[in-house]
Amino acid sequence: MAGWPNLSDLMVGAGEDAPVGLIGAPLGTGSVTPGRCDQAPRRLRETLRRIGLYDVETGRELASRIADHGDVELPGLTIEQATAPIRDAIAASAALHALTLLVGGNNAVTRPAVLGLGGALPSVGLITLDAHFDMRDLDGGLSNGNPVSALIADGLPGANIAQLGLASFANSEAMHRGALAAGNRVVTMADIRRDGIDTAVGQALDHVAHCSAVVVDCDIDVIDRSQLPGAPGARPGGMAVSDFFAAVRRLASDPRVRVMDLTEWDPPLDPTDLSALTAARWVAECLAGYELR
Repeated sequence: MAGWPNLSDLMVGAGEDAPVGLIGAPLGTGSVTPGRCDQAPRRLRETLRRIGLYDVETGRELASRIADHGDVELPGLTIEQATAPIRDAIAASAALHALTLLVGGNNAVTRPAVLGLGGALPSVGLITLDAHFDMRDLDGGLSNGNPVSALIADGLPGANIAQLGLASFANSEAMHRGALAAGNRVVTMADIRRDGIDTAVGQALDHVAHCSAVVVDCDIDVIDRSQLPGAPGARPGGMAVSDFFAAVRRLASDPRVRVMDLTEWDPPLDPTDLSALTAARWVAECLAGYELR
């Protein structure tokens, strides 16, 4: 907007110097609940101009430029076929930027995001803000319901996985037992309501303290559905959007966090602009956290 500094002012081309990179991964195939998560990267970019740069609560103005690498070409690809292109895009961005923002698409993009950091998986941590364990079995192939299962099968130890915001009546006992057996740190919504979001995030960071690089998966369905109607997996009783923003900012402030993804936003589900504004503010919170490093 003319005369009003906003996030779109910080966007630059892929070839320009910037501490933060942005990649779209419009993956819509393989979803447990079919939808149009593939529309999310385009809608997010369109909404950035509606998010200002000045944080009245801290008195700071965002200044970090974001190099937009565009969308990974994924039309018609299965999750299996899309894994390598997304992984390679993340690897290329991580070589250039201190922080890469990956905009899905469905939650299946999280696995290639982790794989894209390269190196041995025992050195990589994963923190999820998600209502679900994402630990469905792998018998039917990859889906947006099993990226954590797939990563564990790849060799990512549960000692490197912290899961925050898990919701009642949205998961199975088998997945819960599987997560605990693997050694994942499990923090439910009840835990967060009792102890607060700062404690939950602190527990997650402590759990992955031995990791040299961390991926944060922000499955937007962790947010209470009344505050984020544009996610098919969101449920009543989910995380308050203010807690989601606080968690994102604190996690982004950790220099070990190299990739943060935003997944499971299905724009057509929300006829209002509420979900779009929430997703675009996620970018602001990531930048605000990054600038605290």
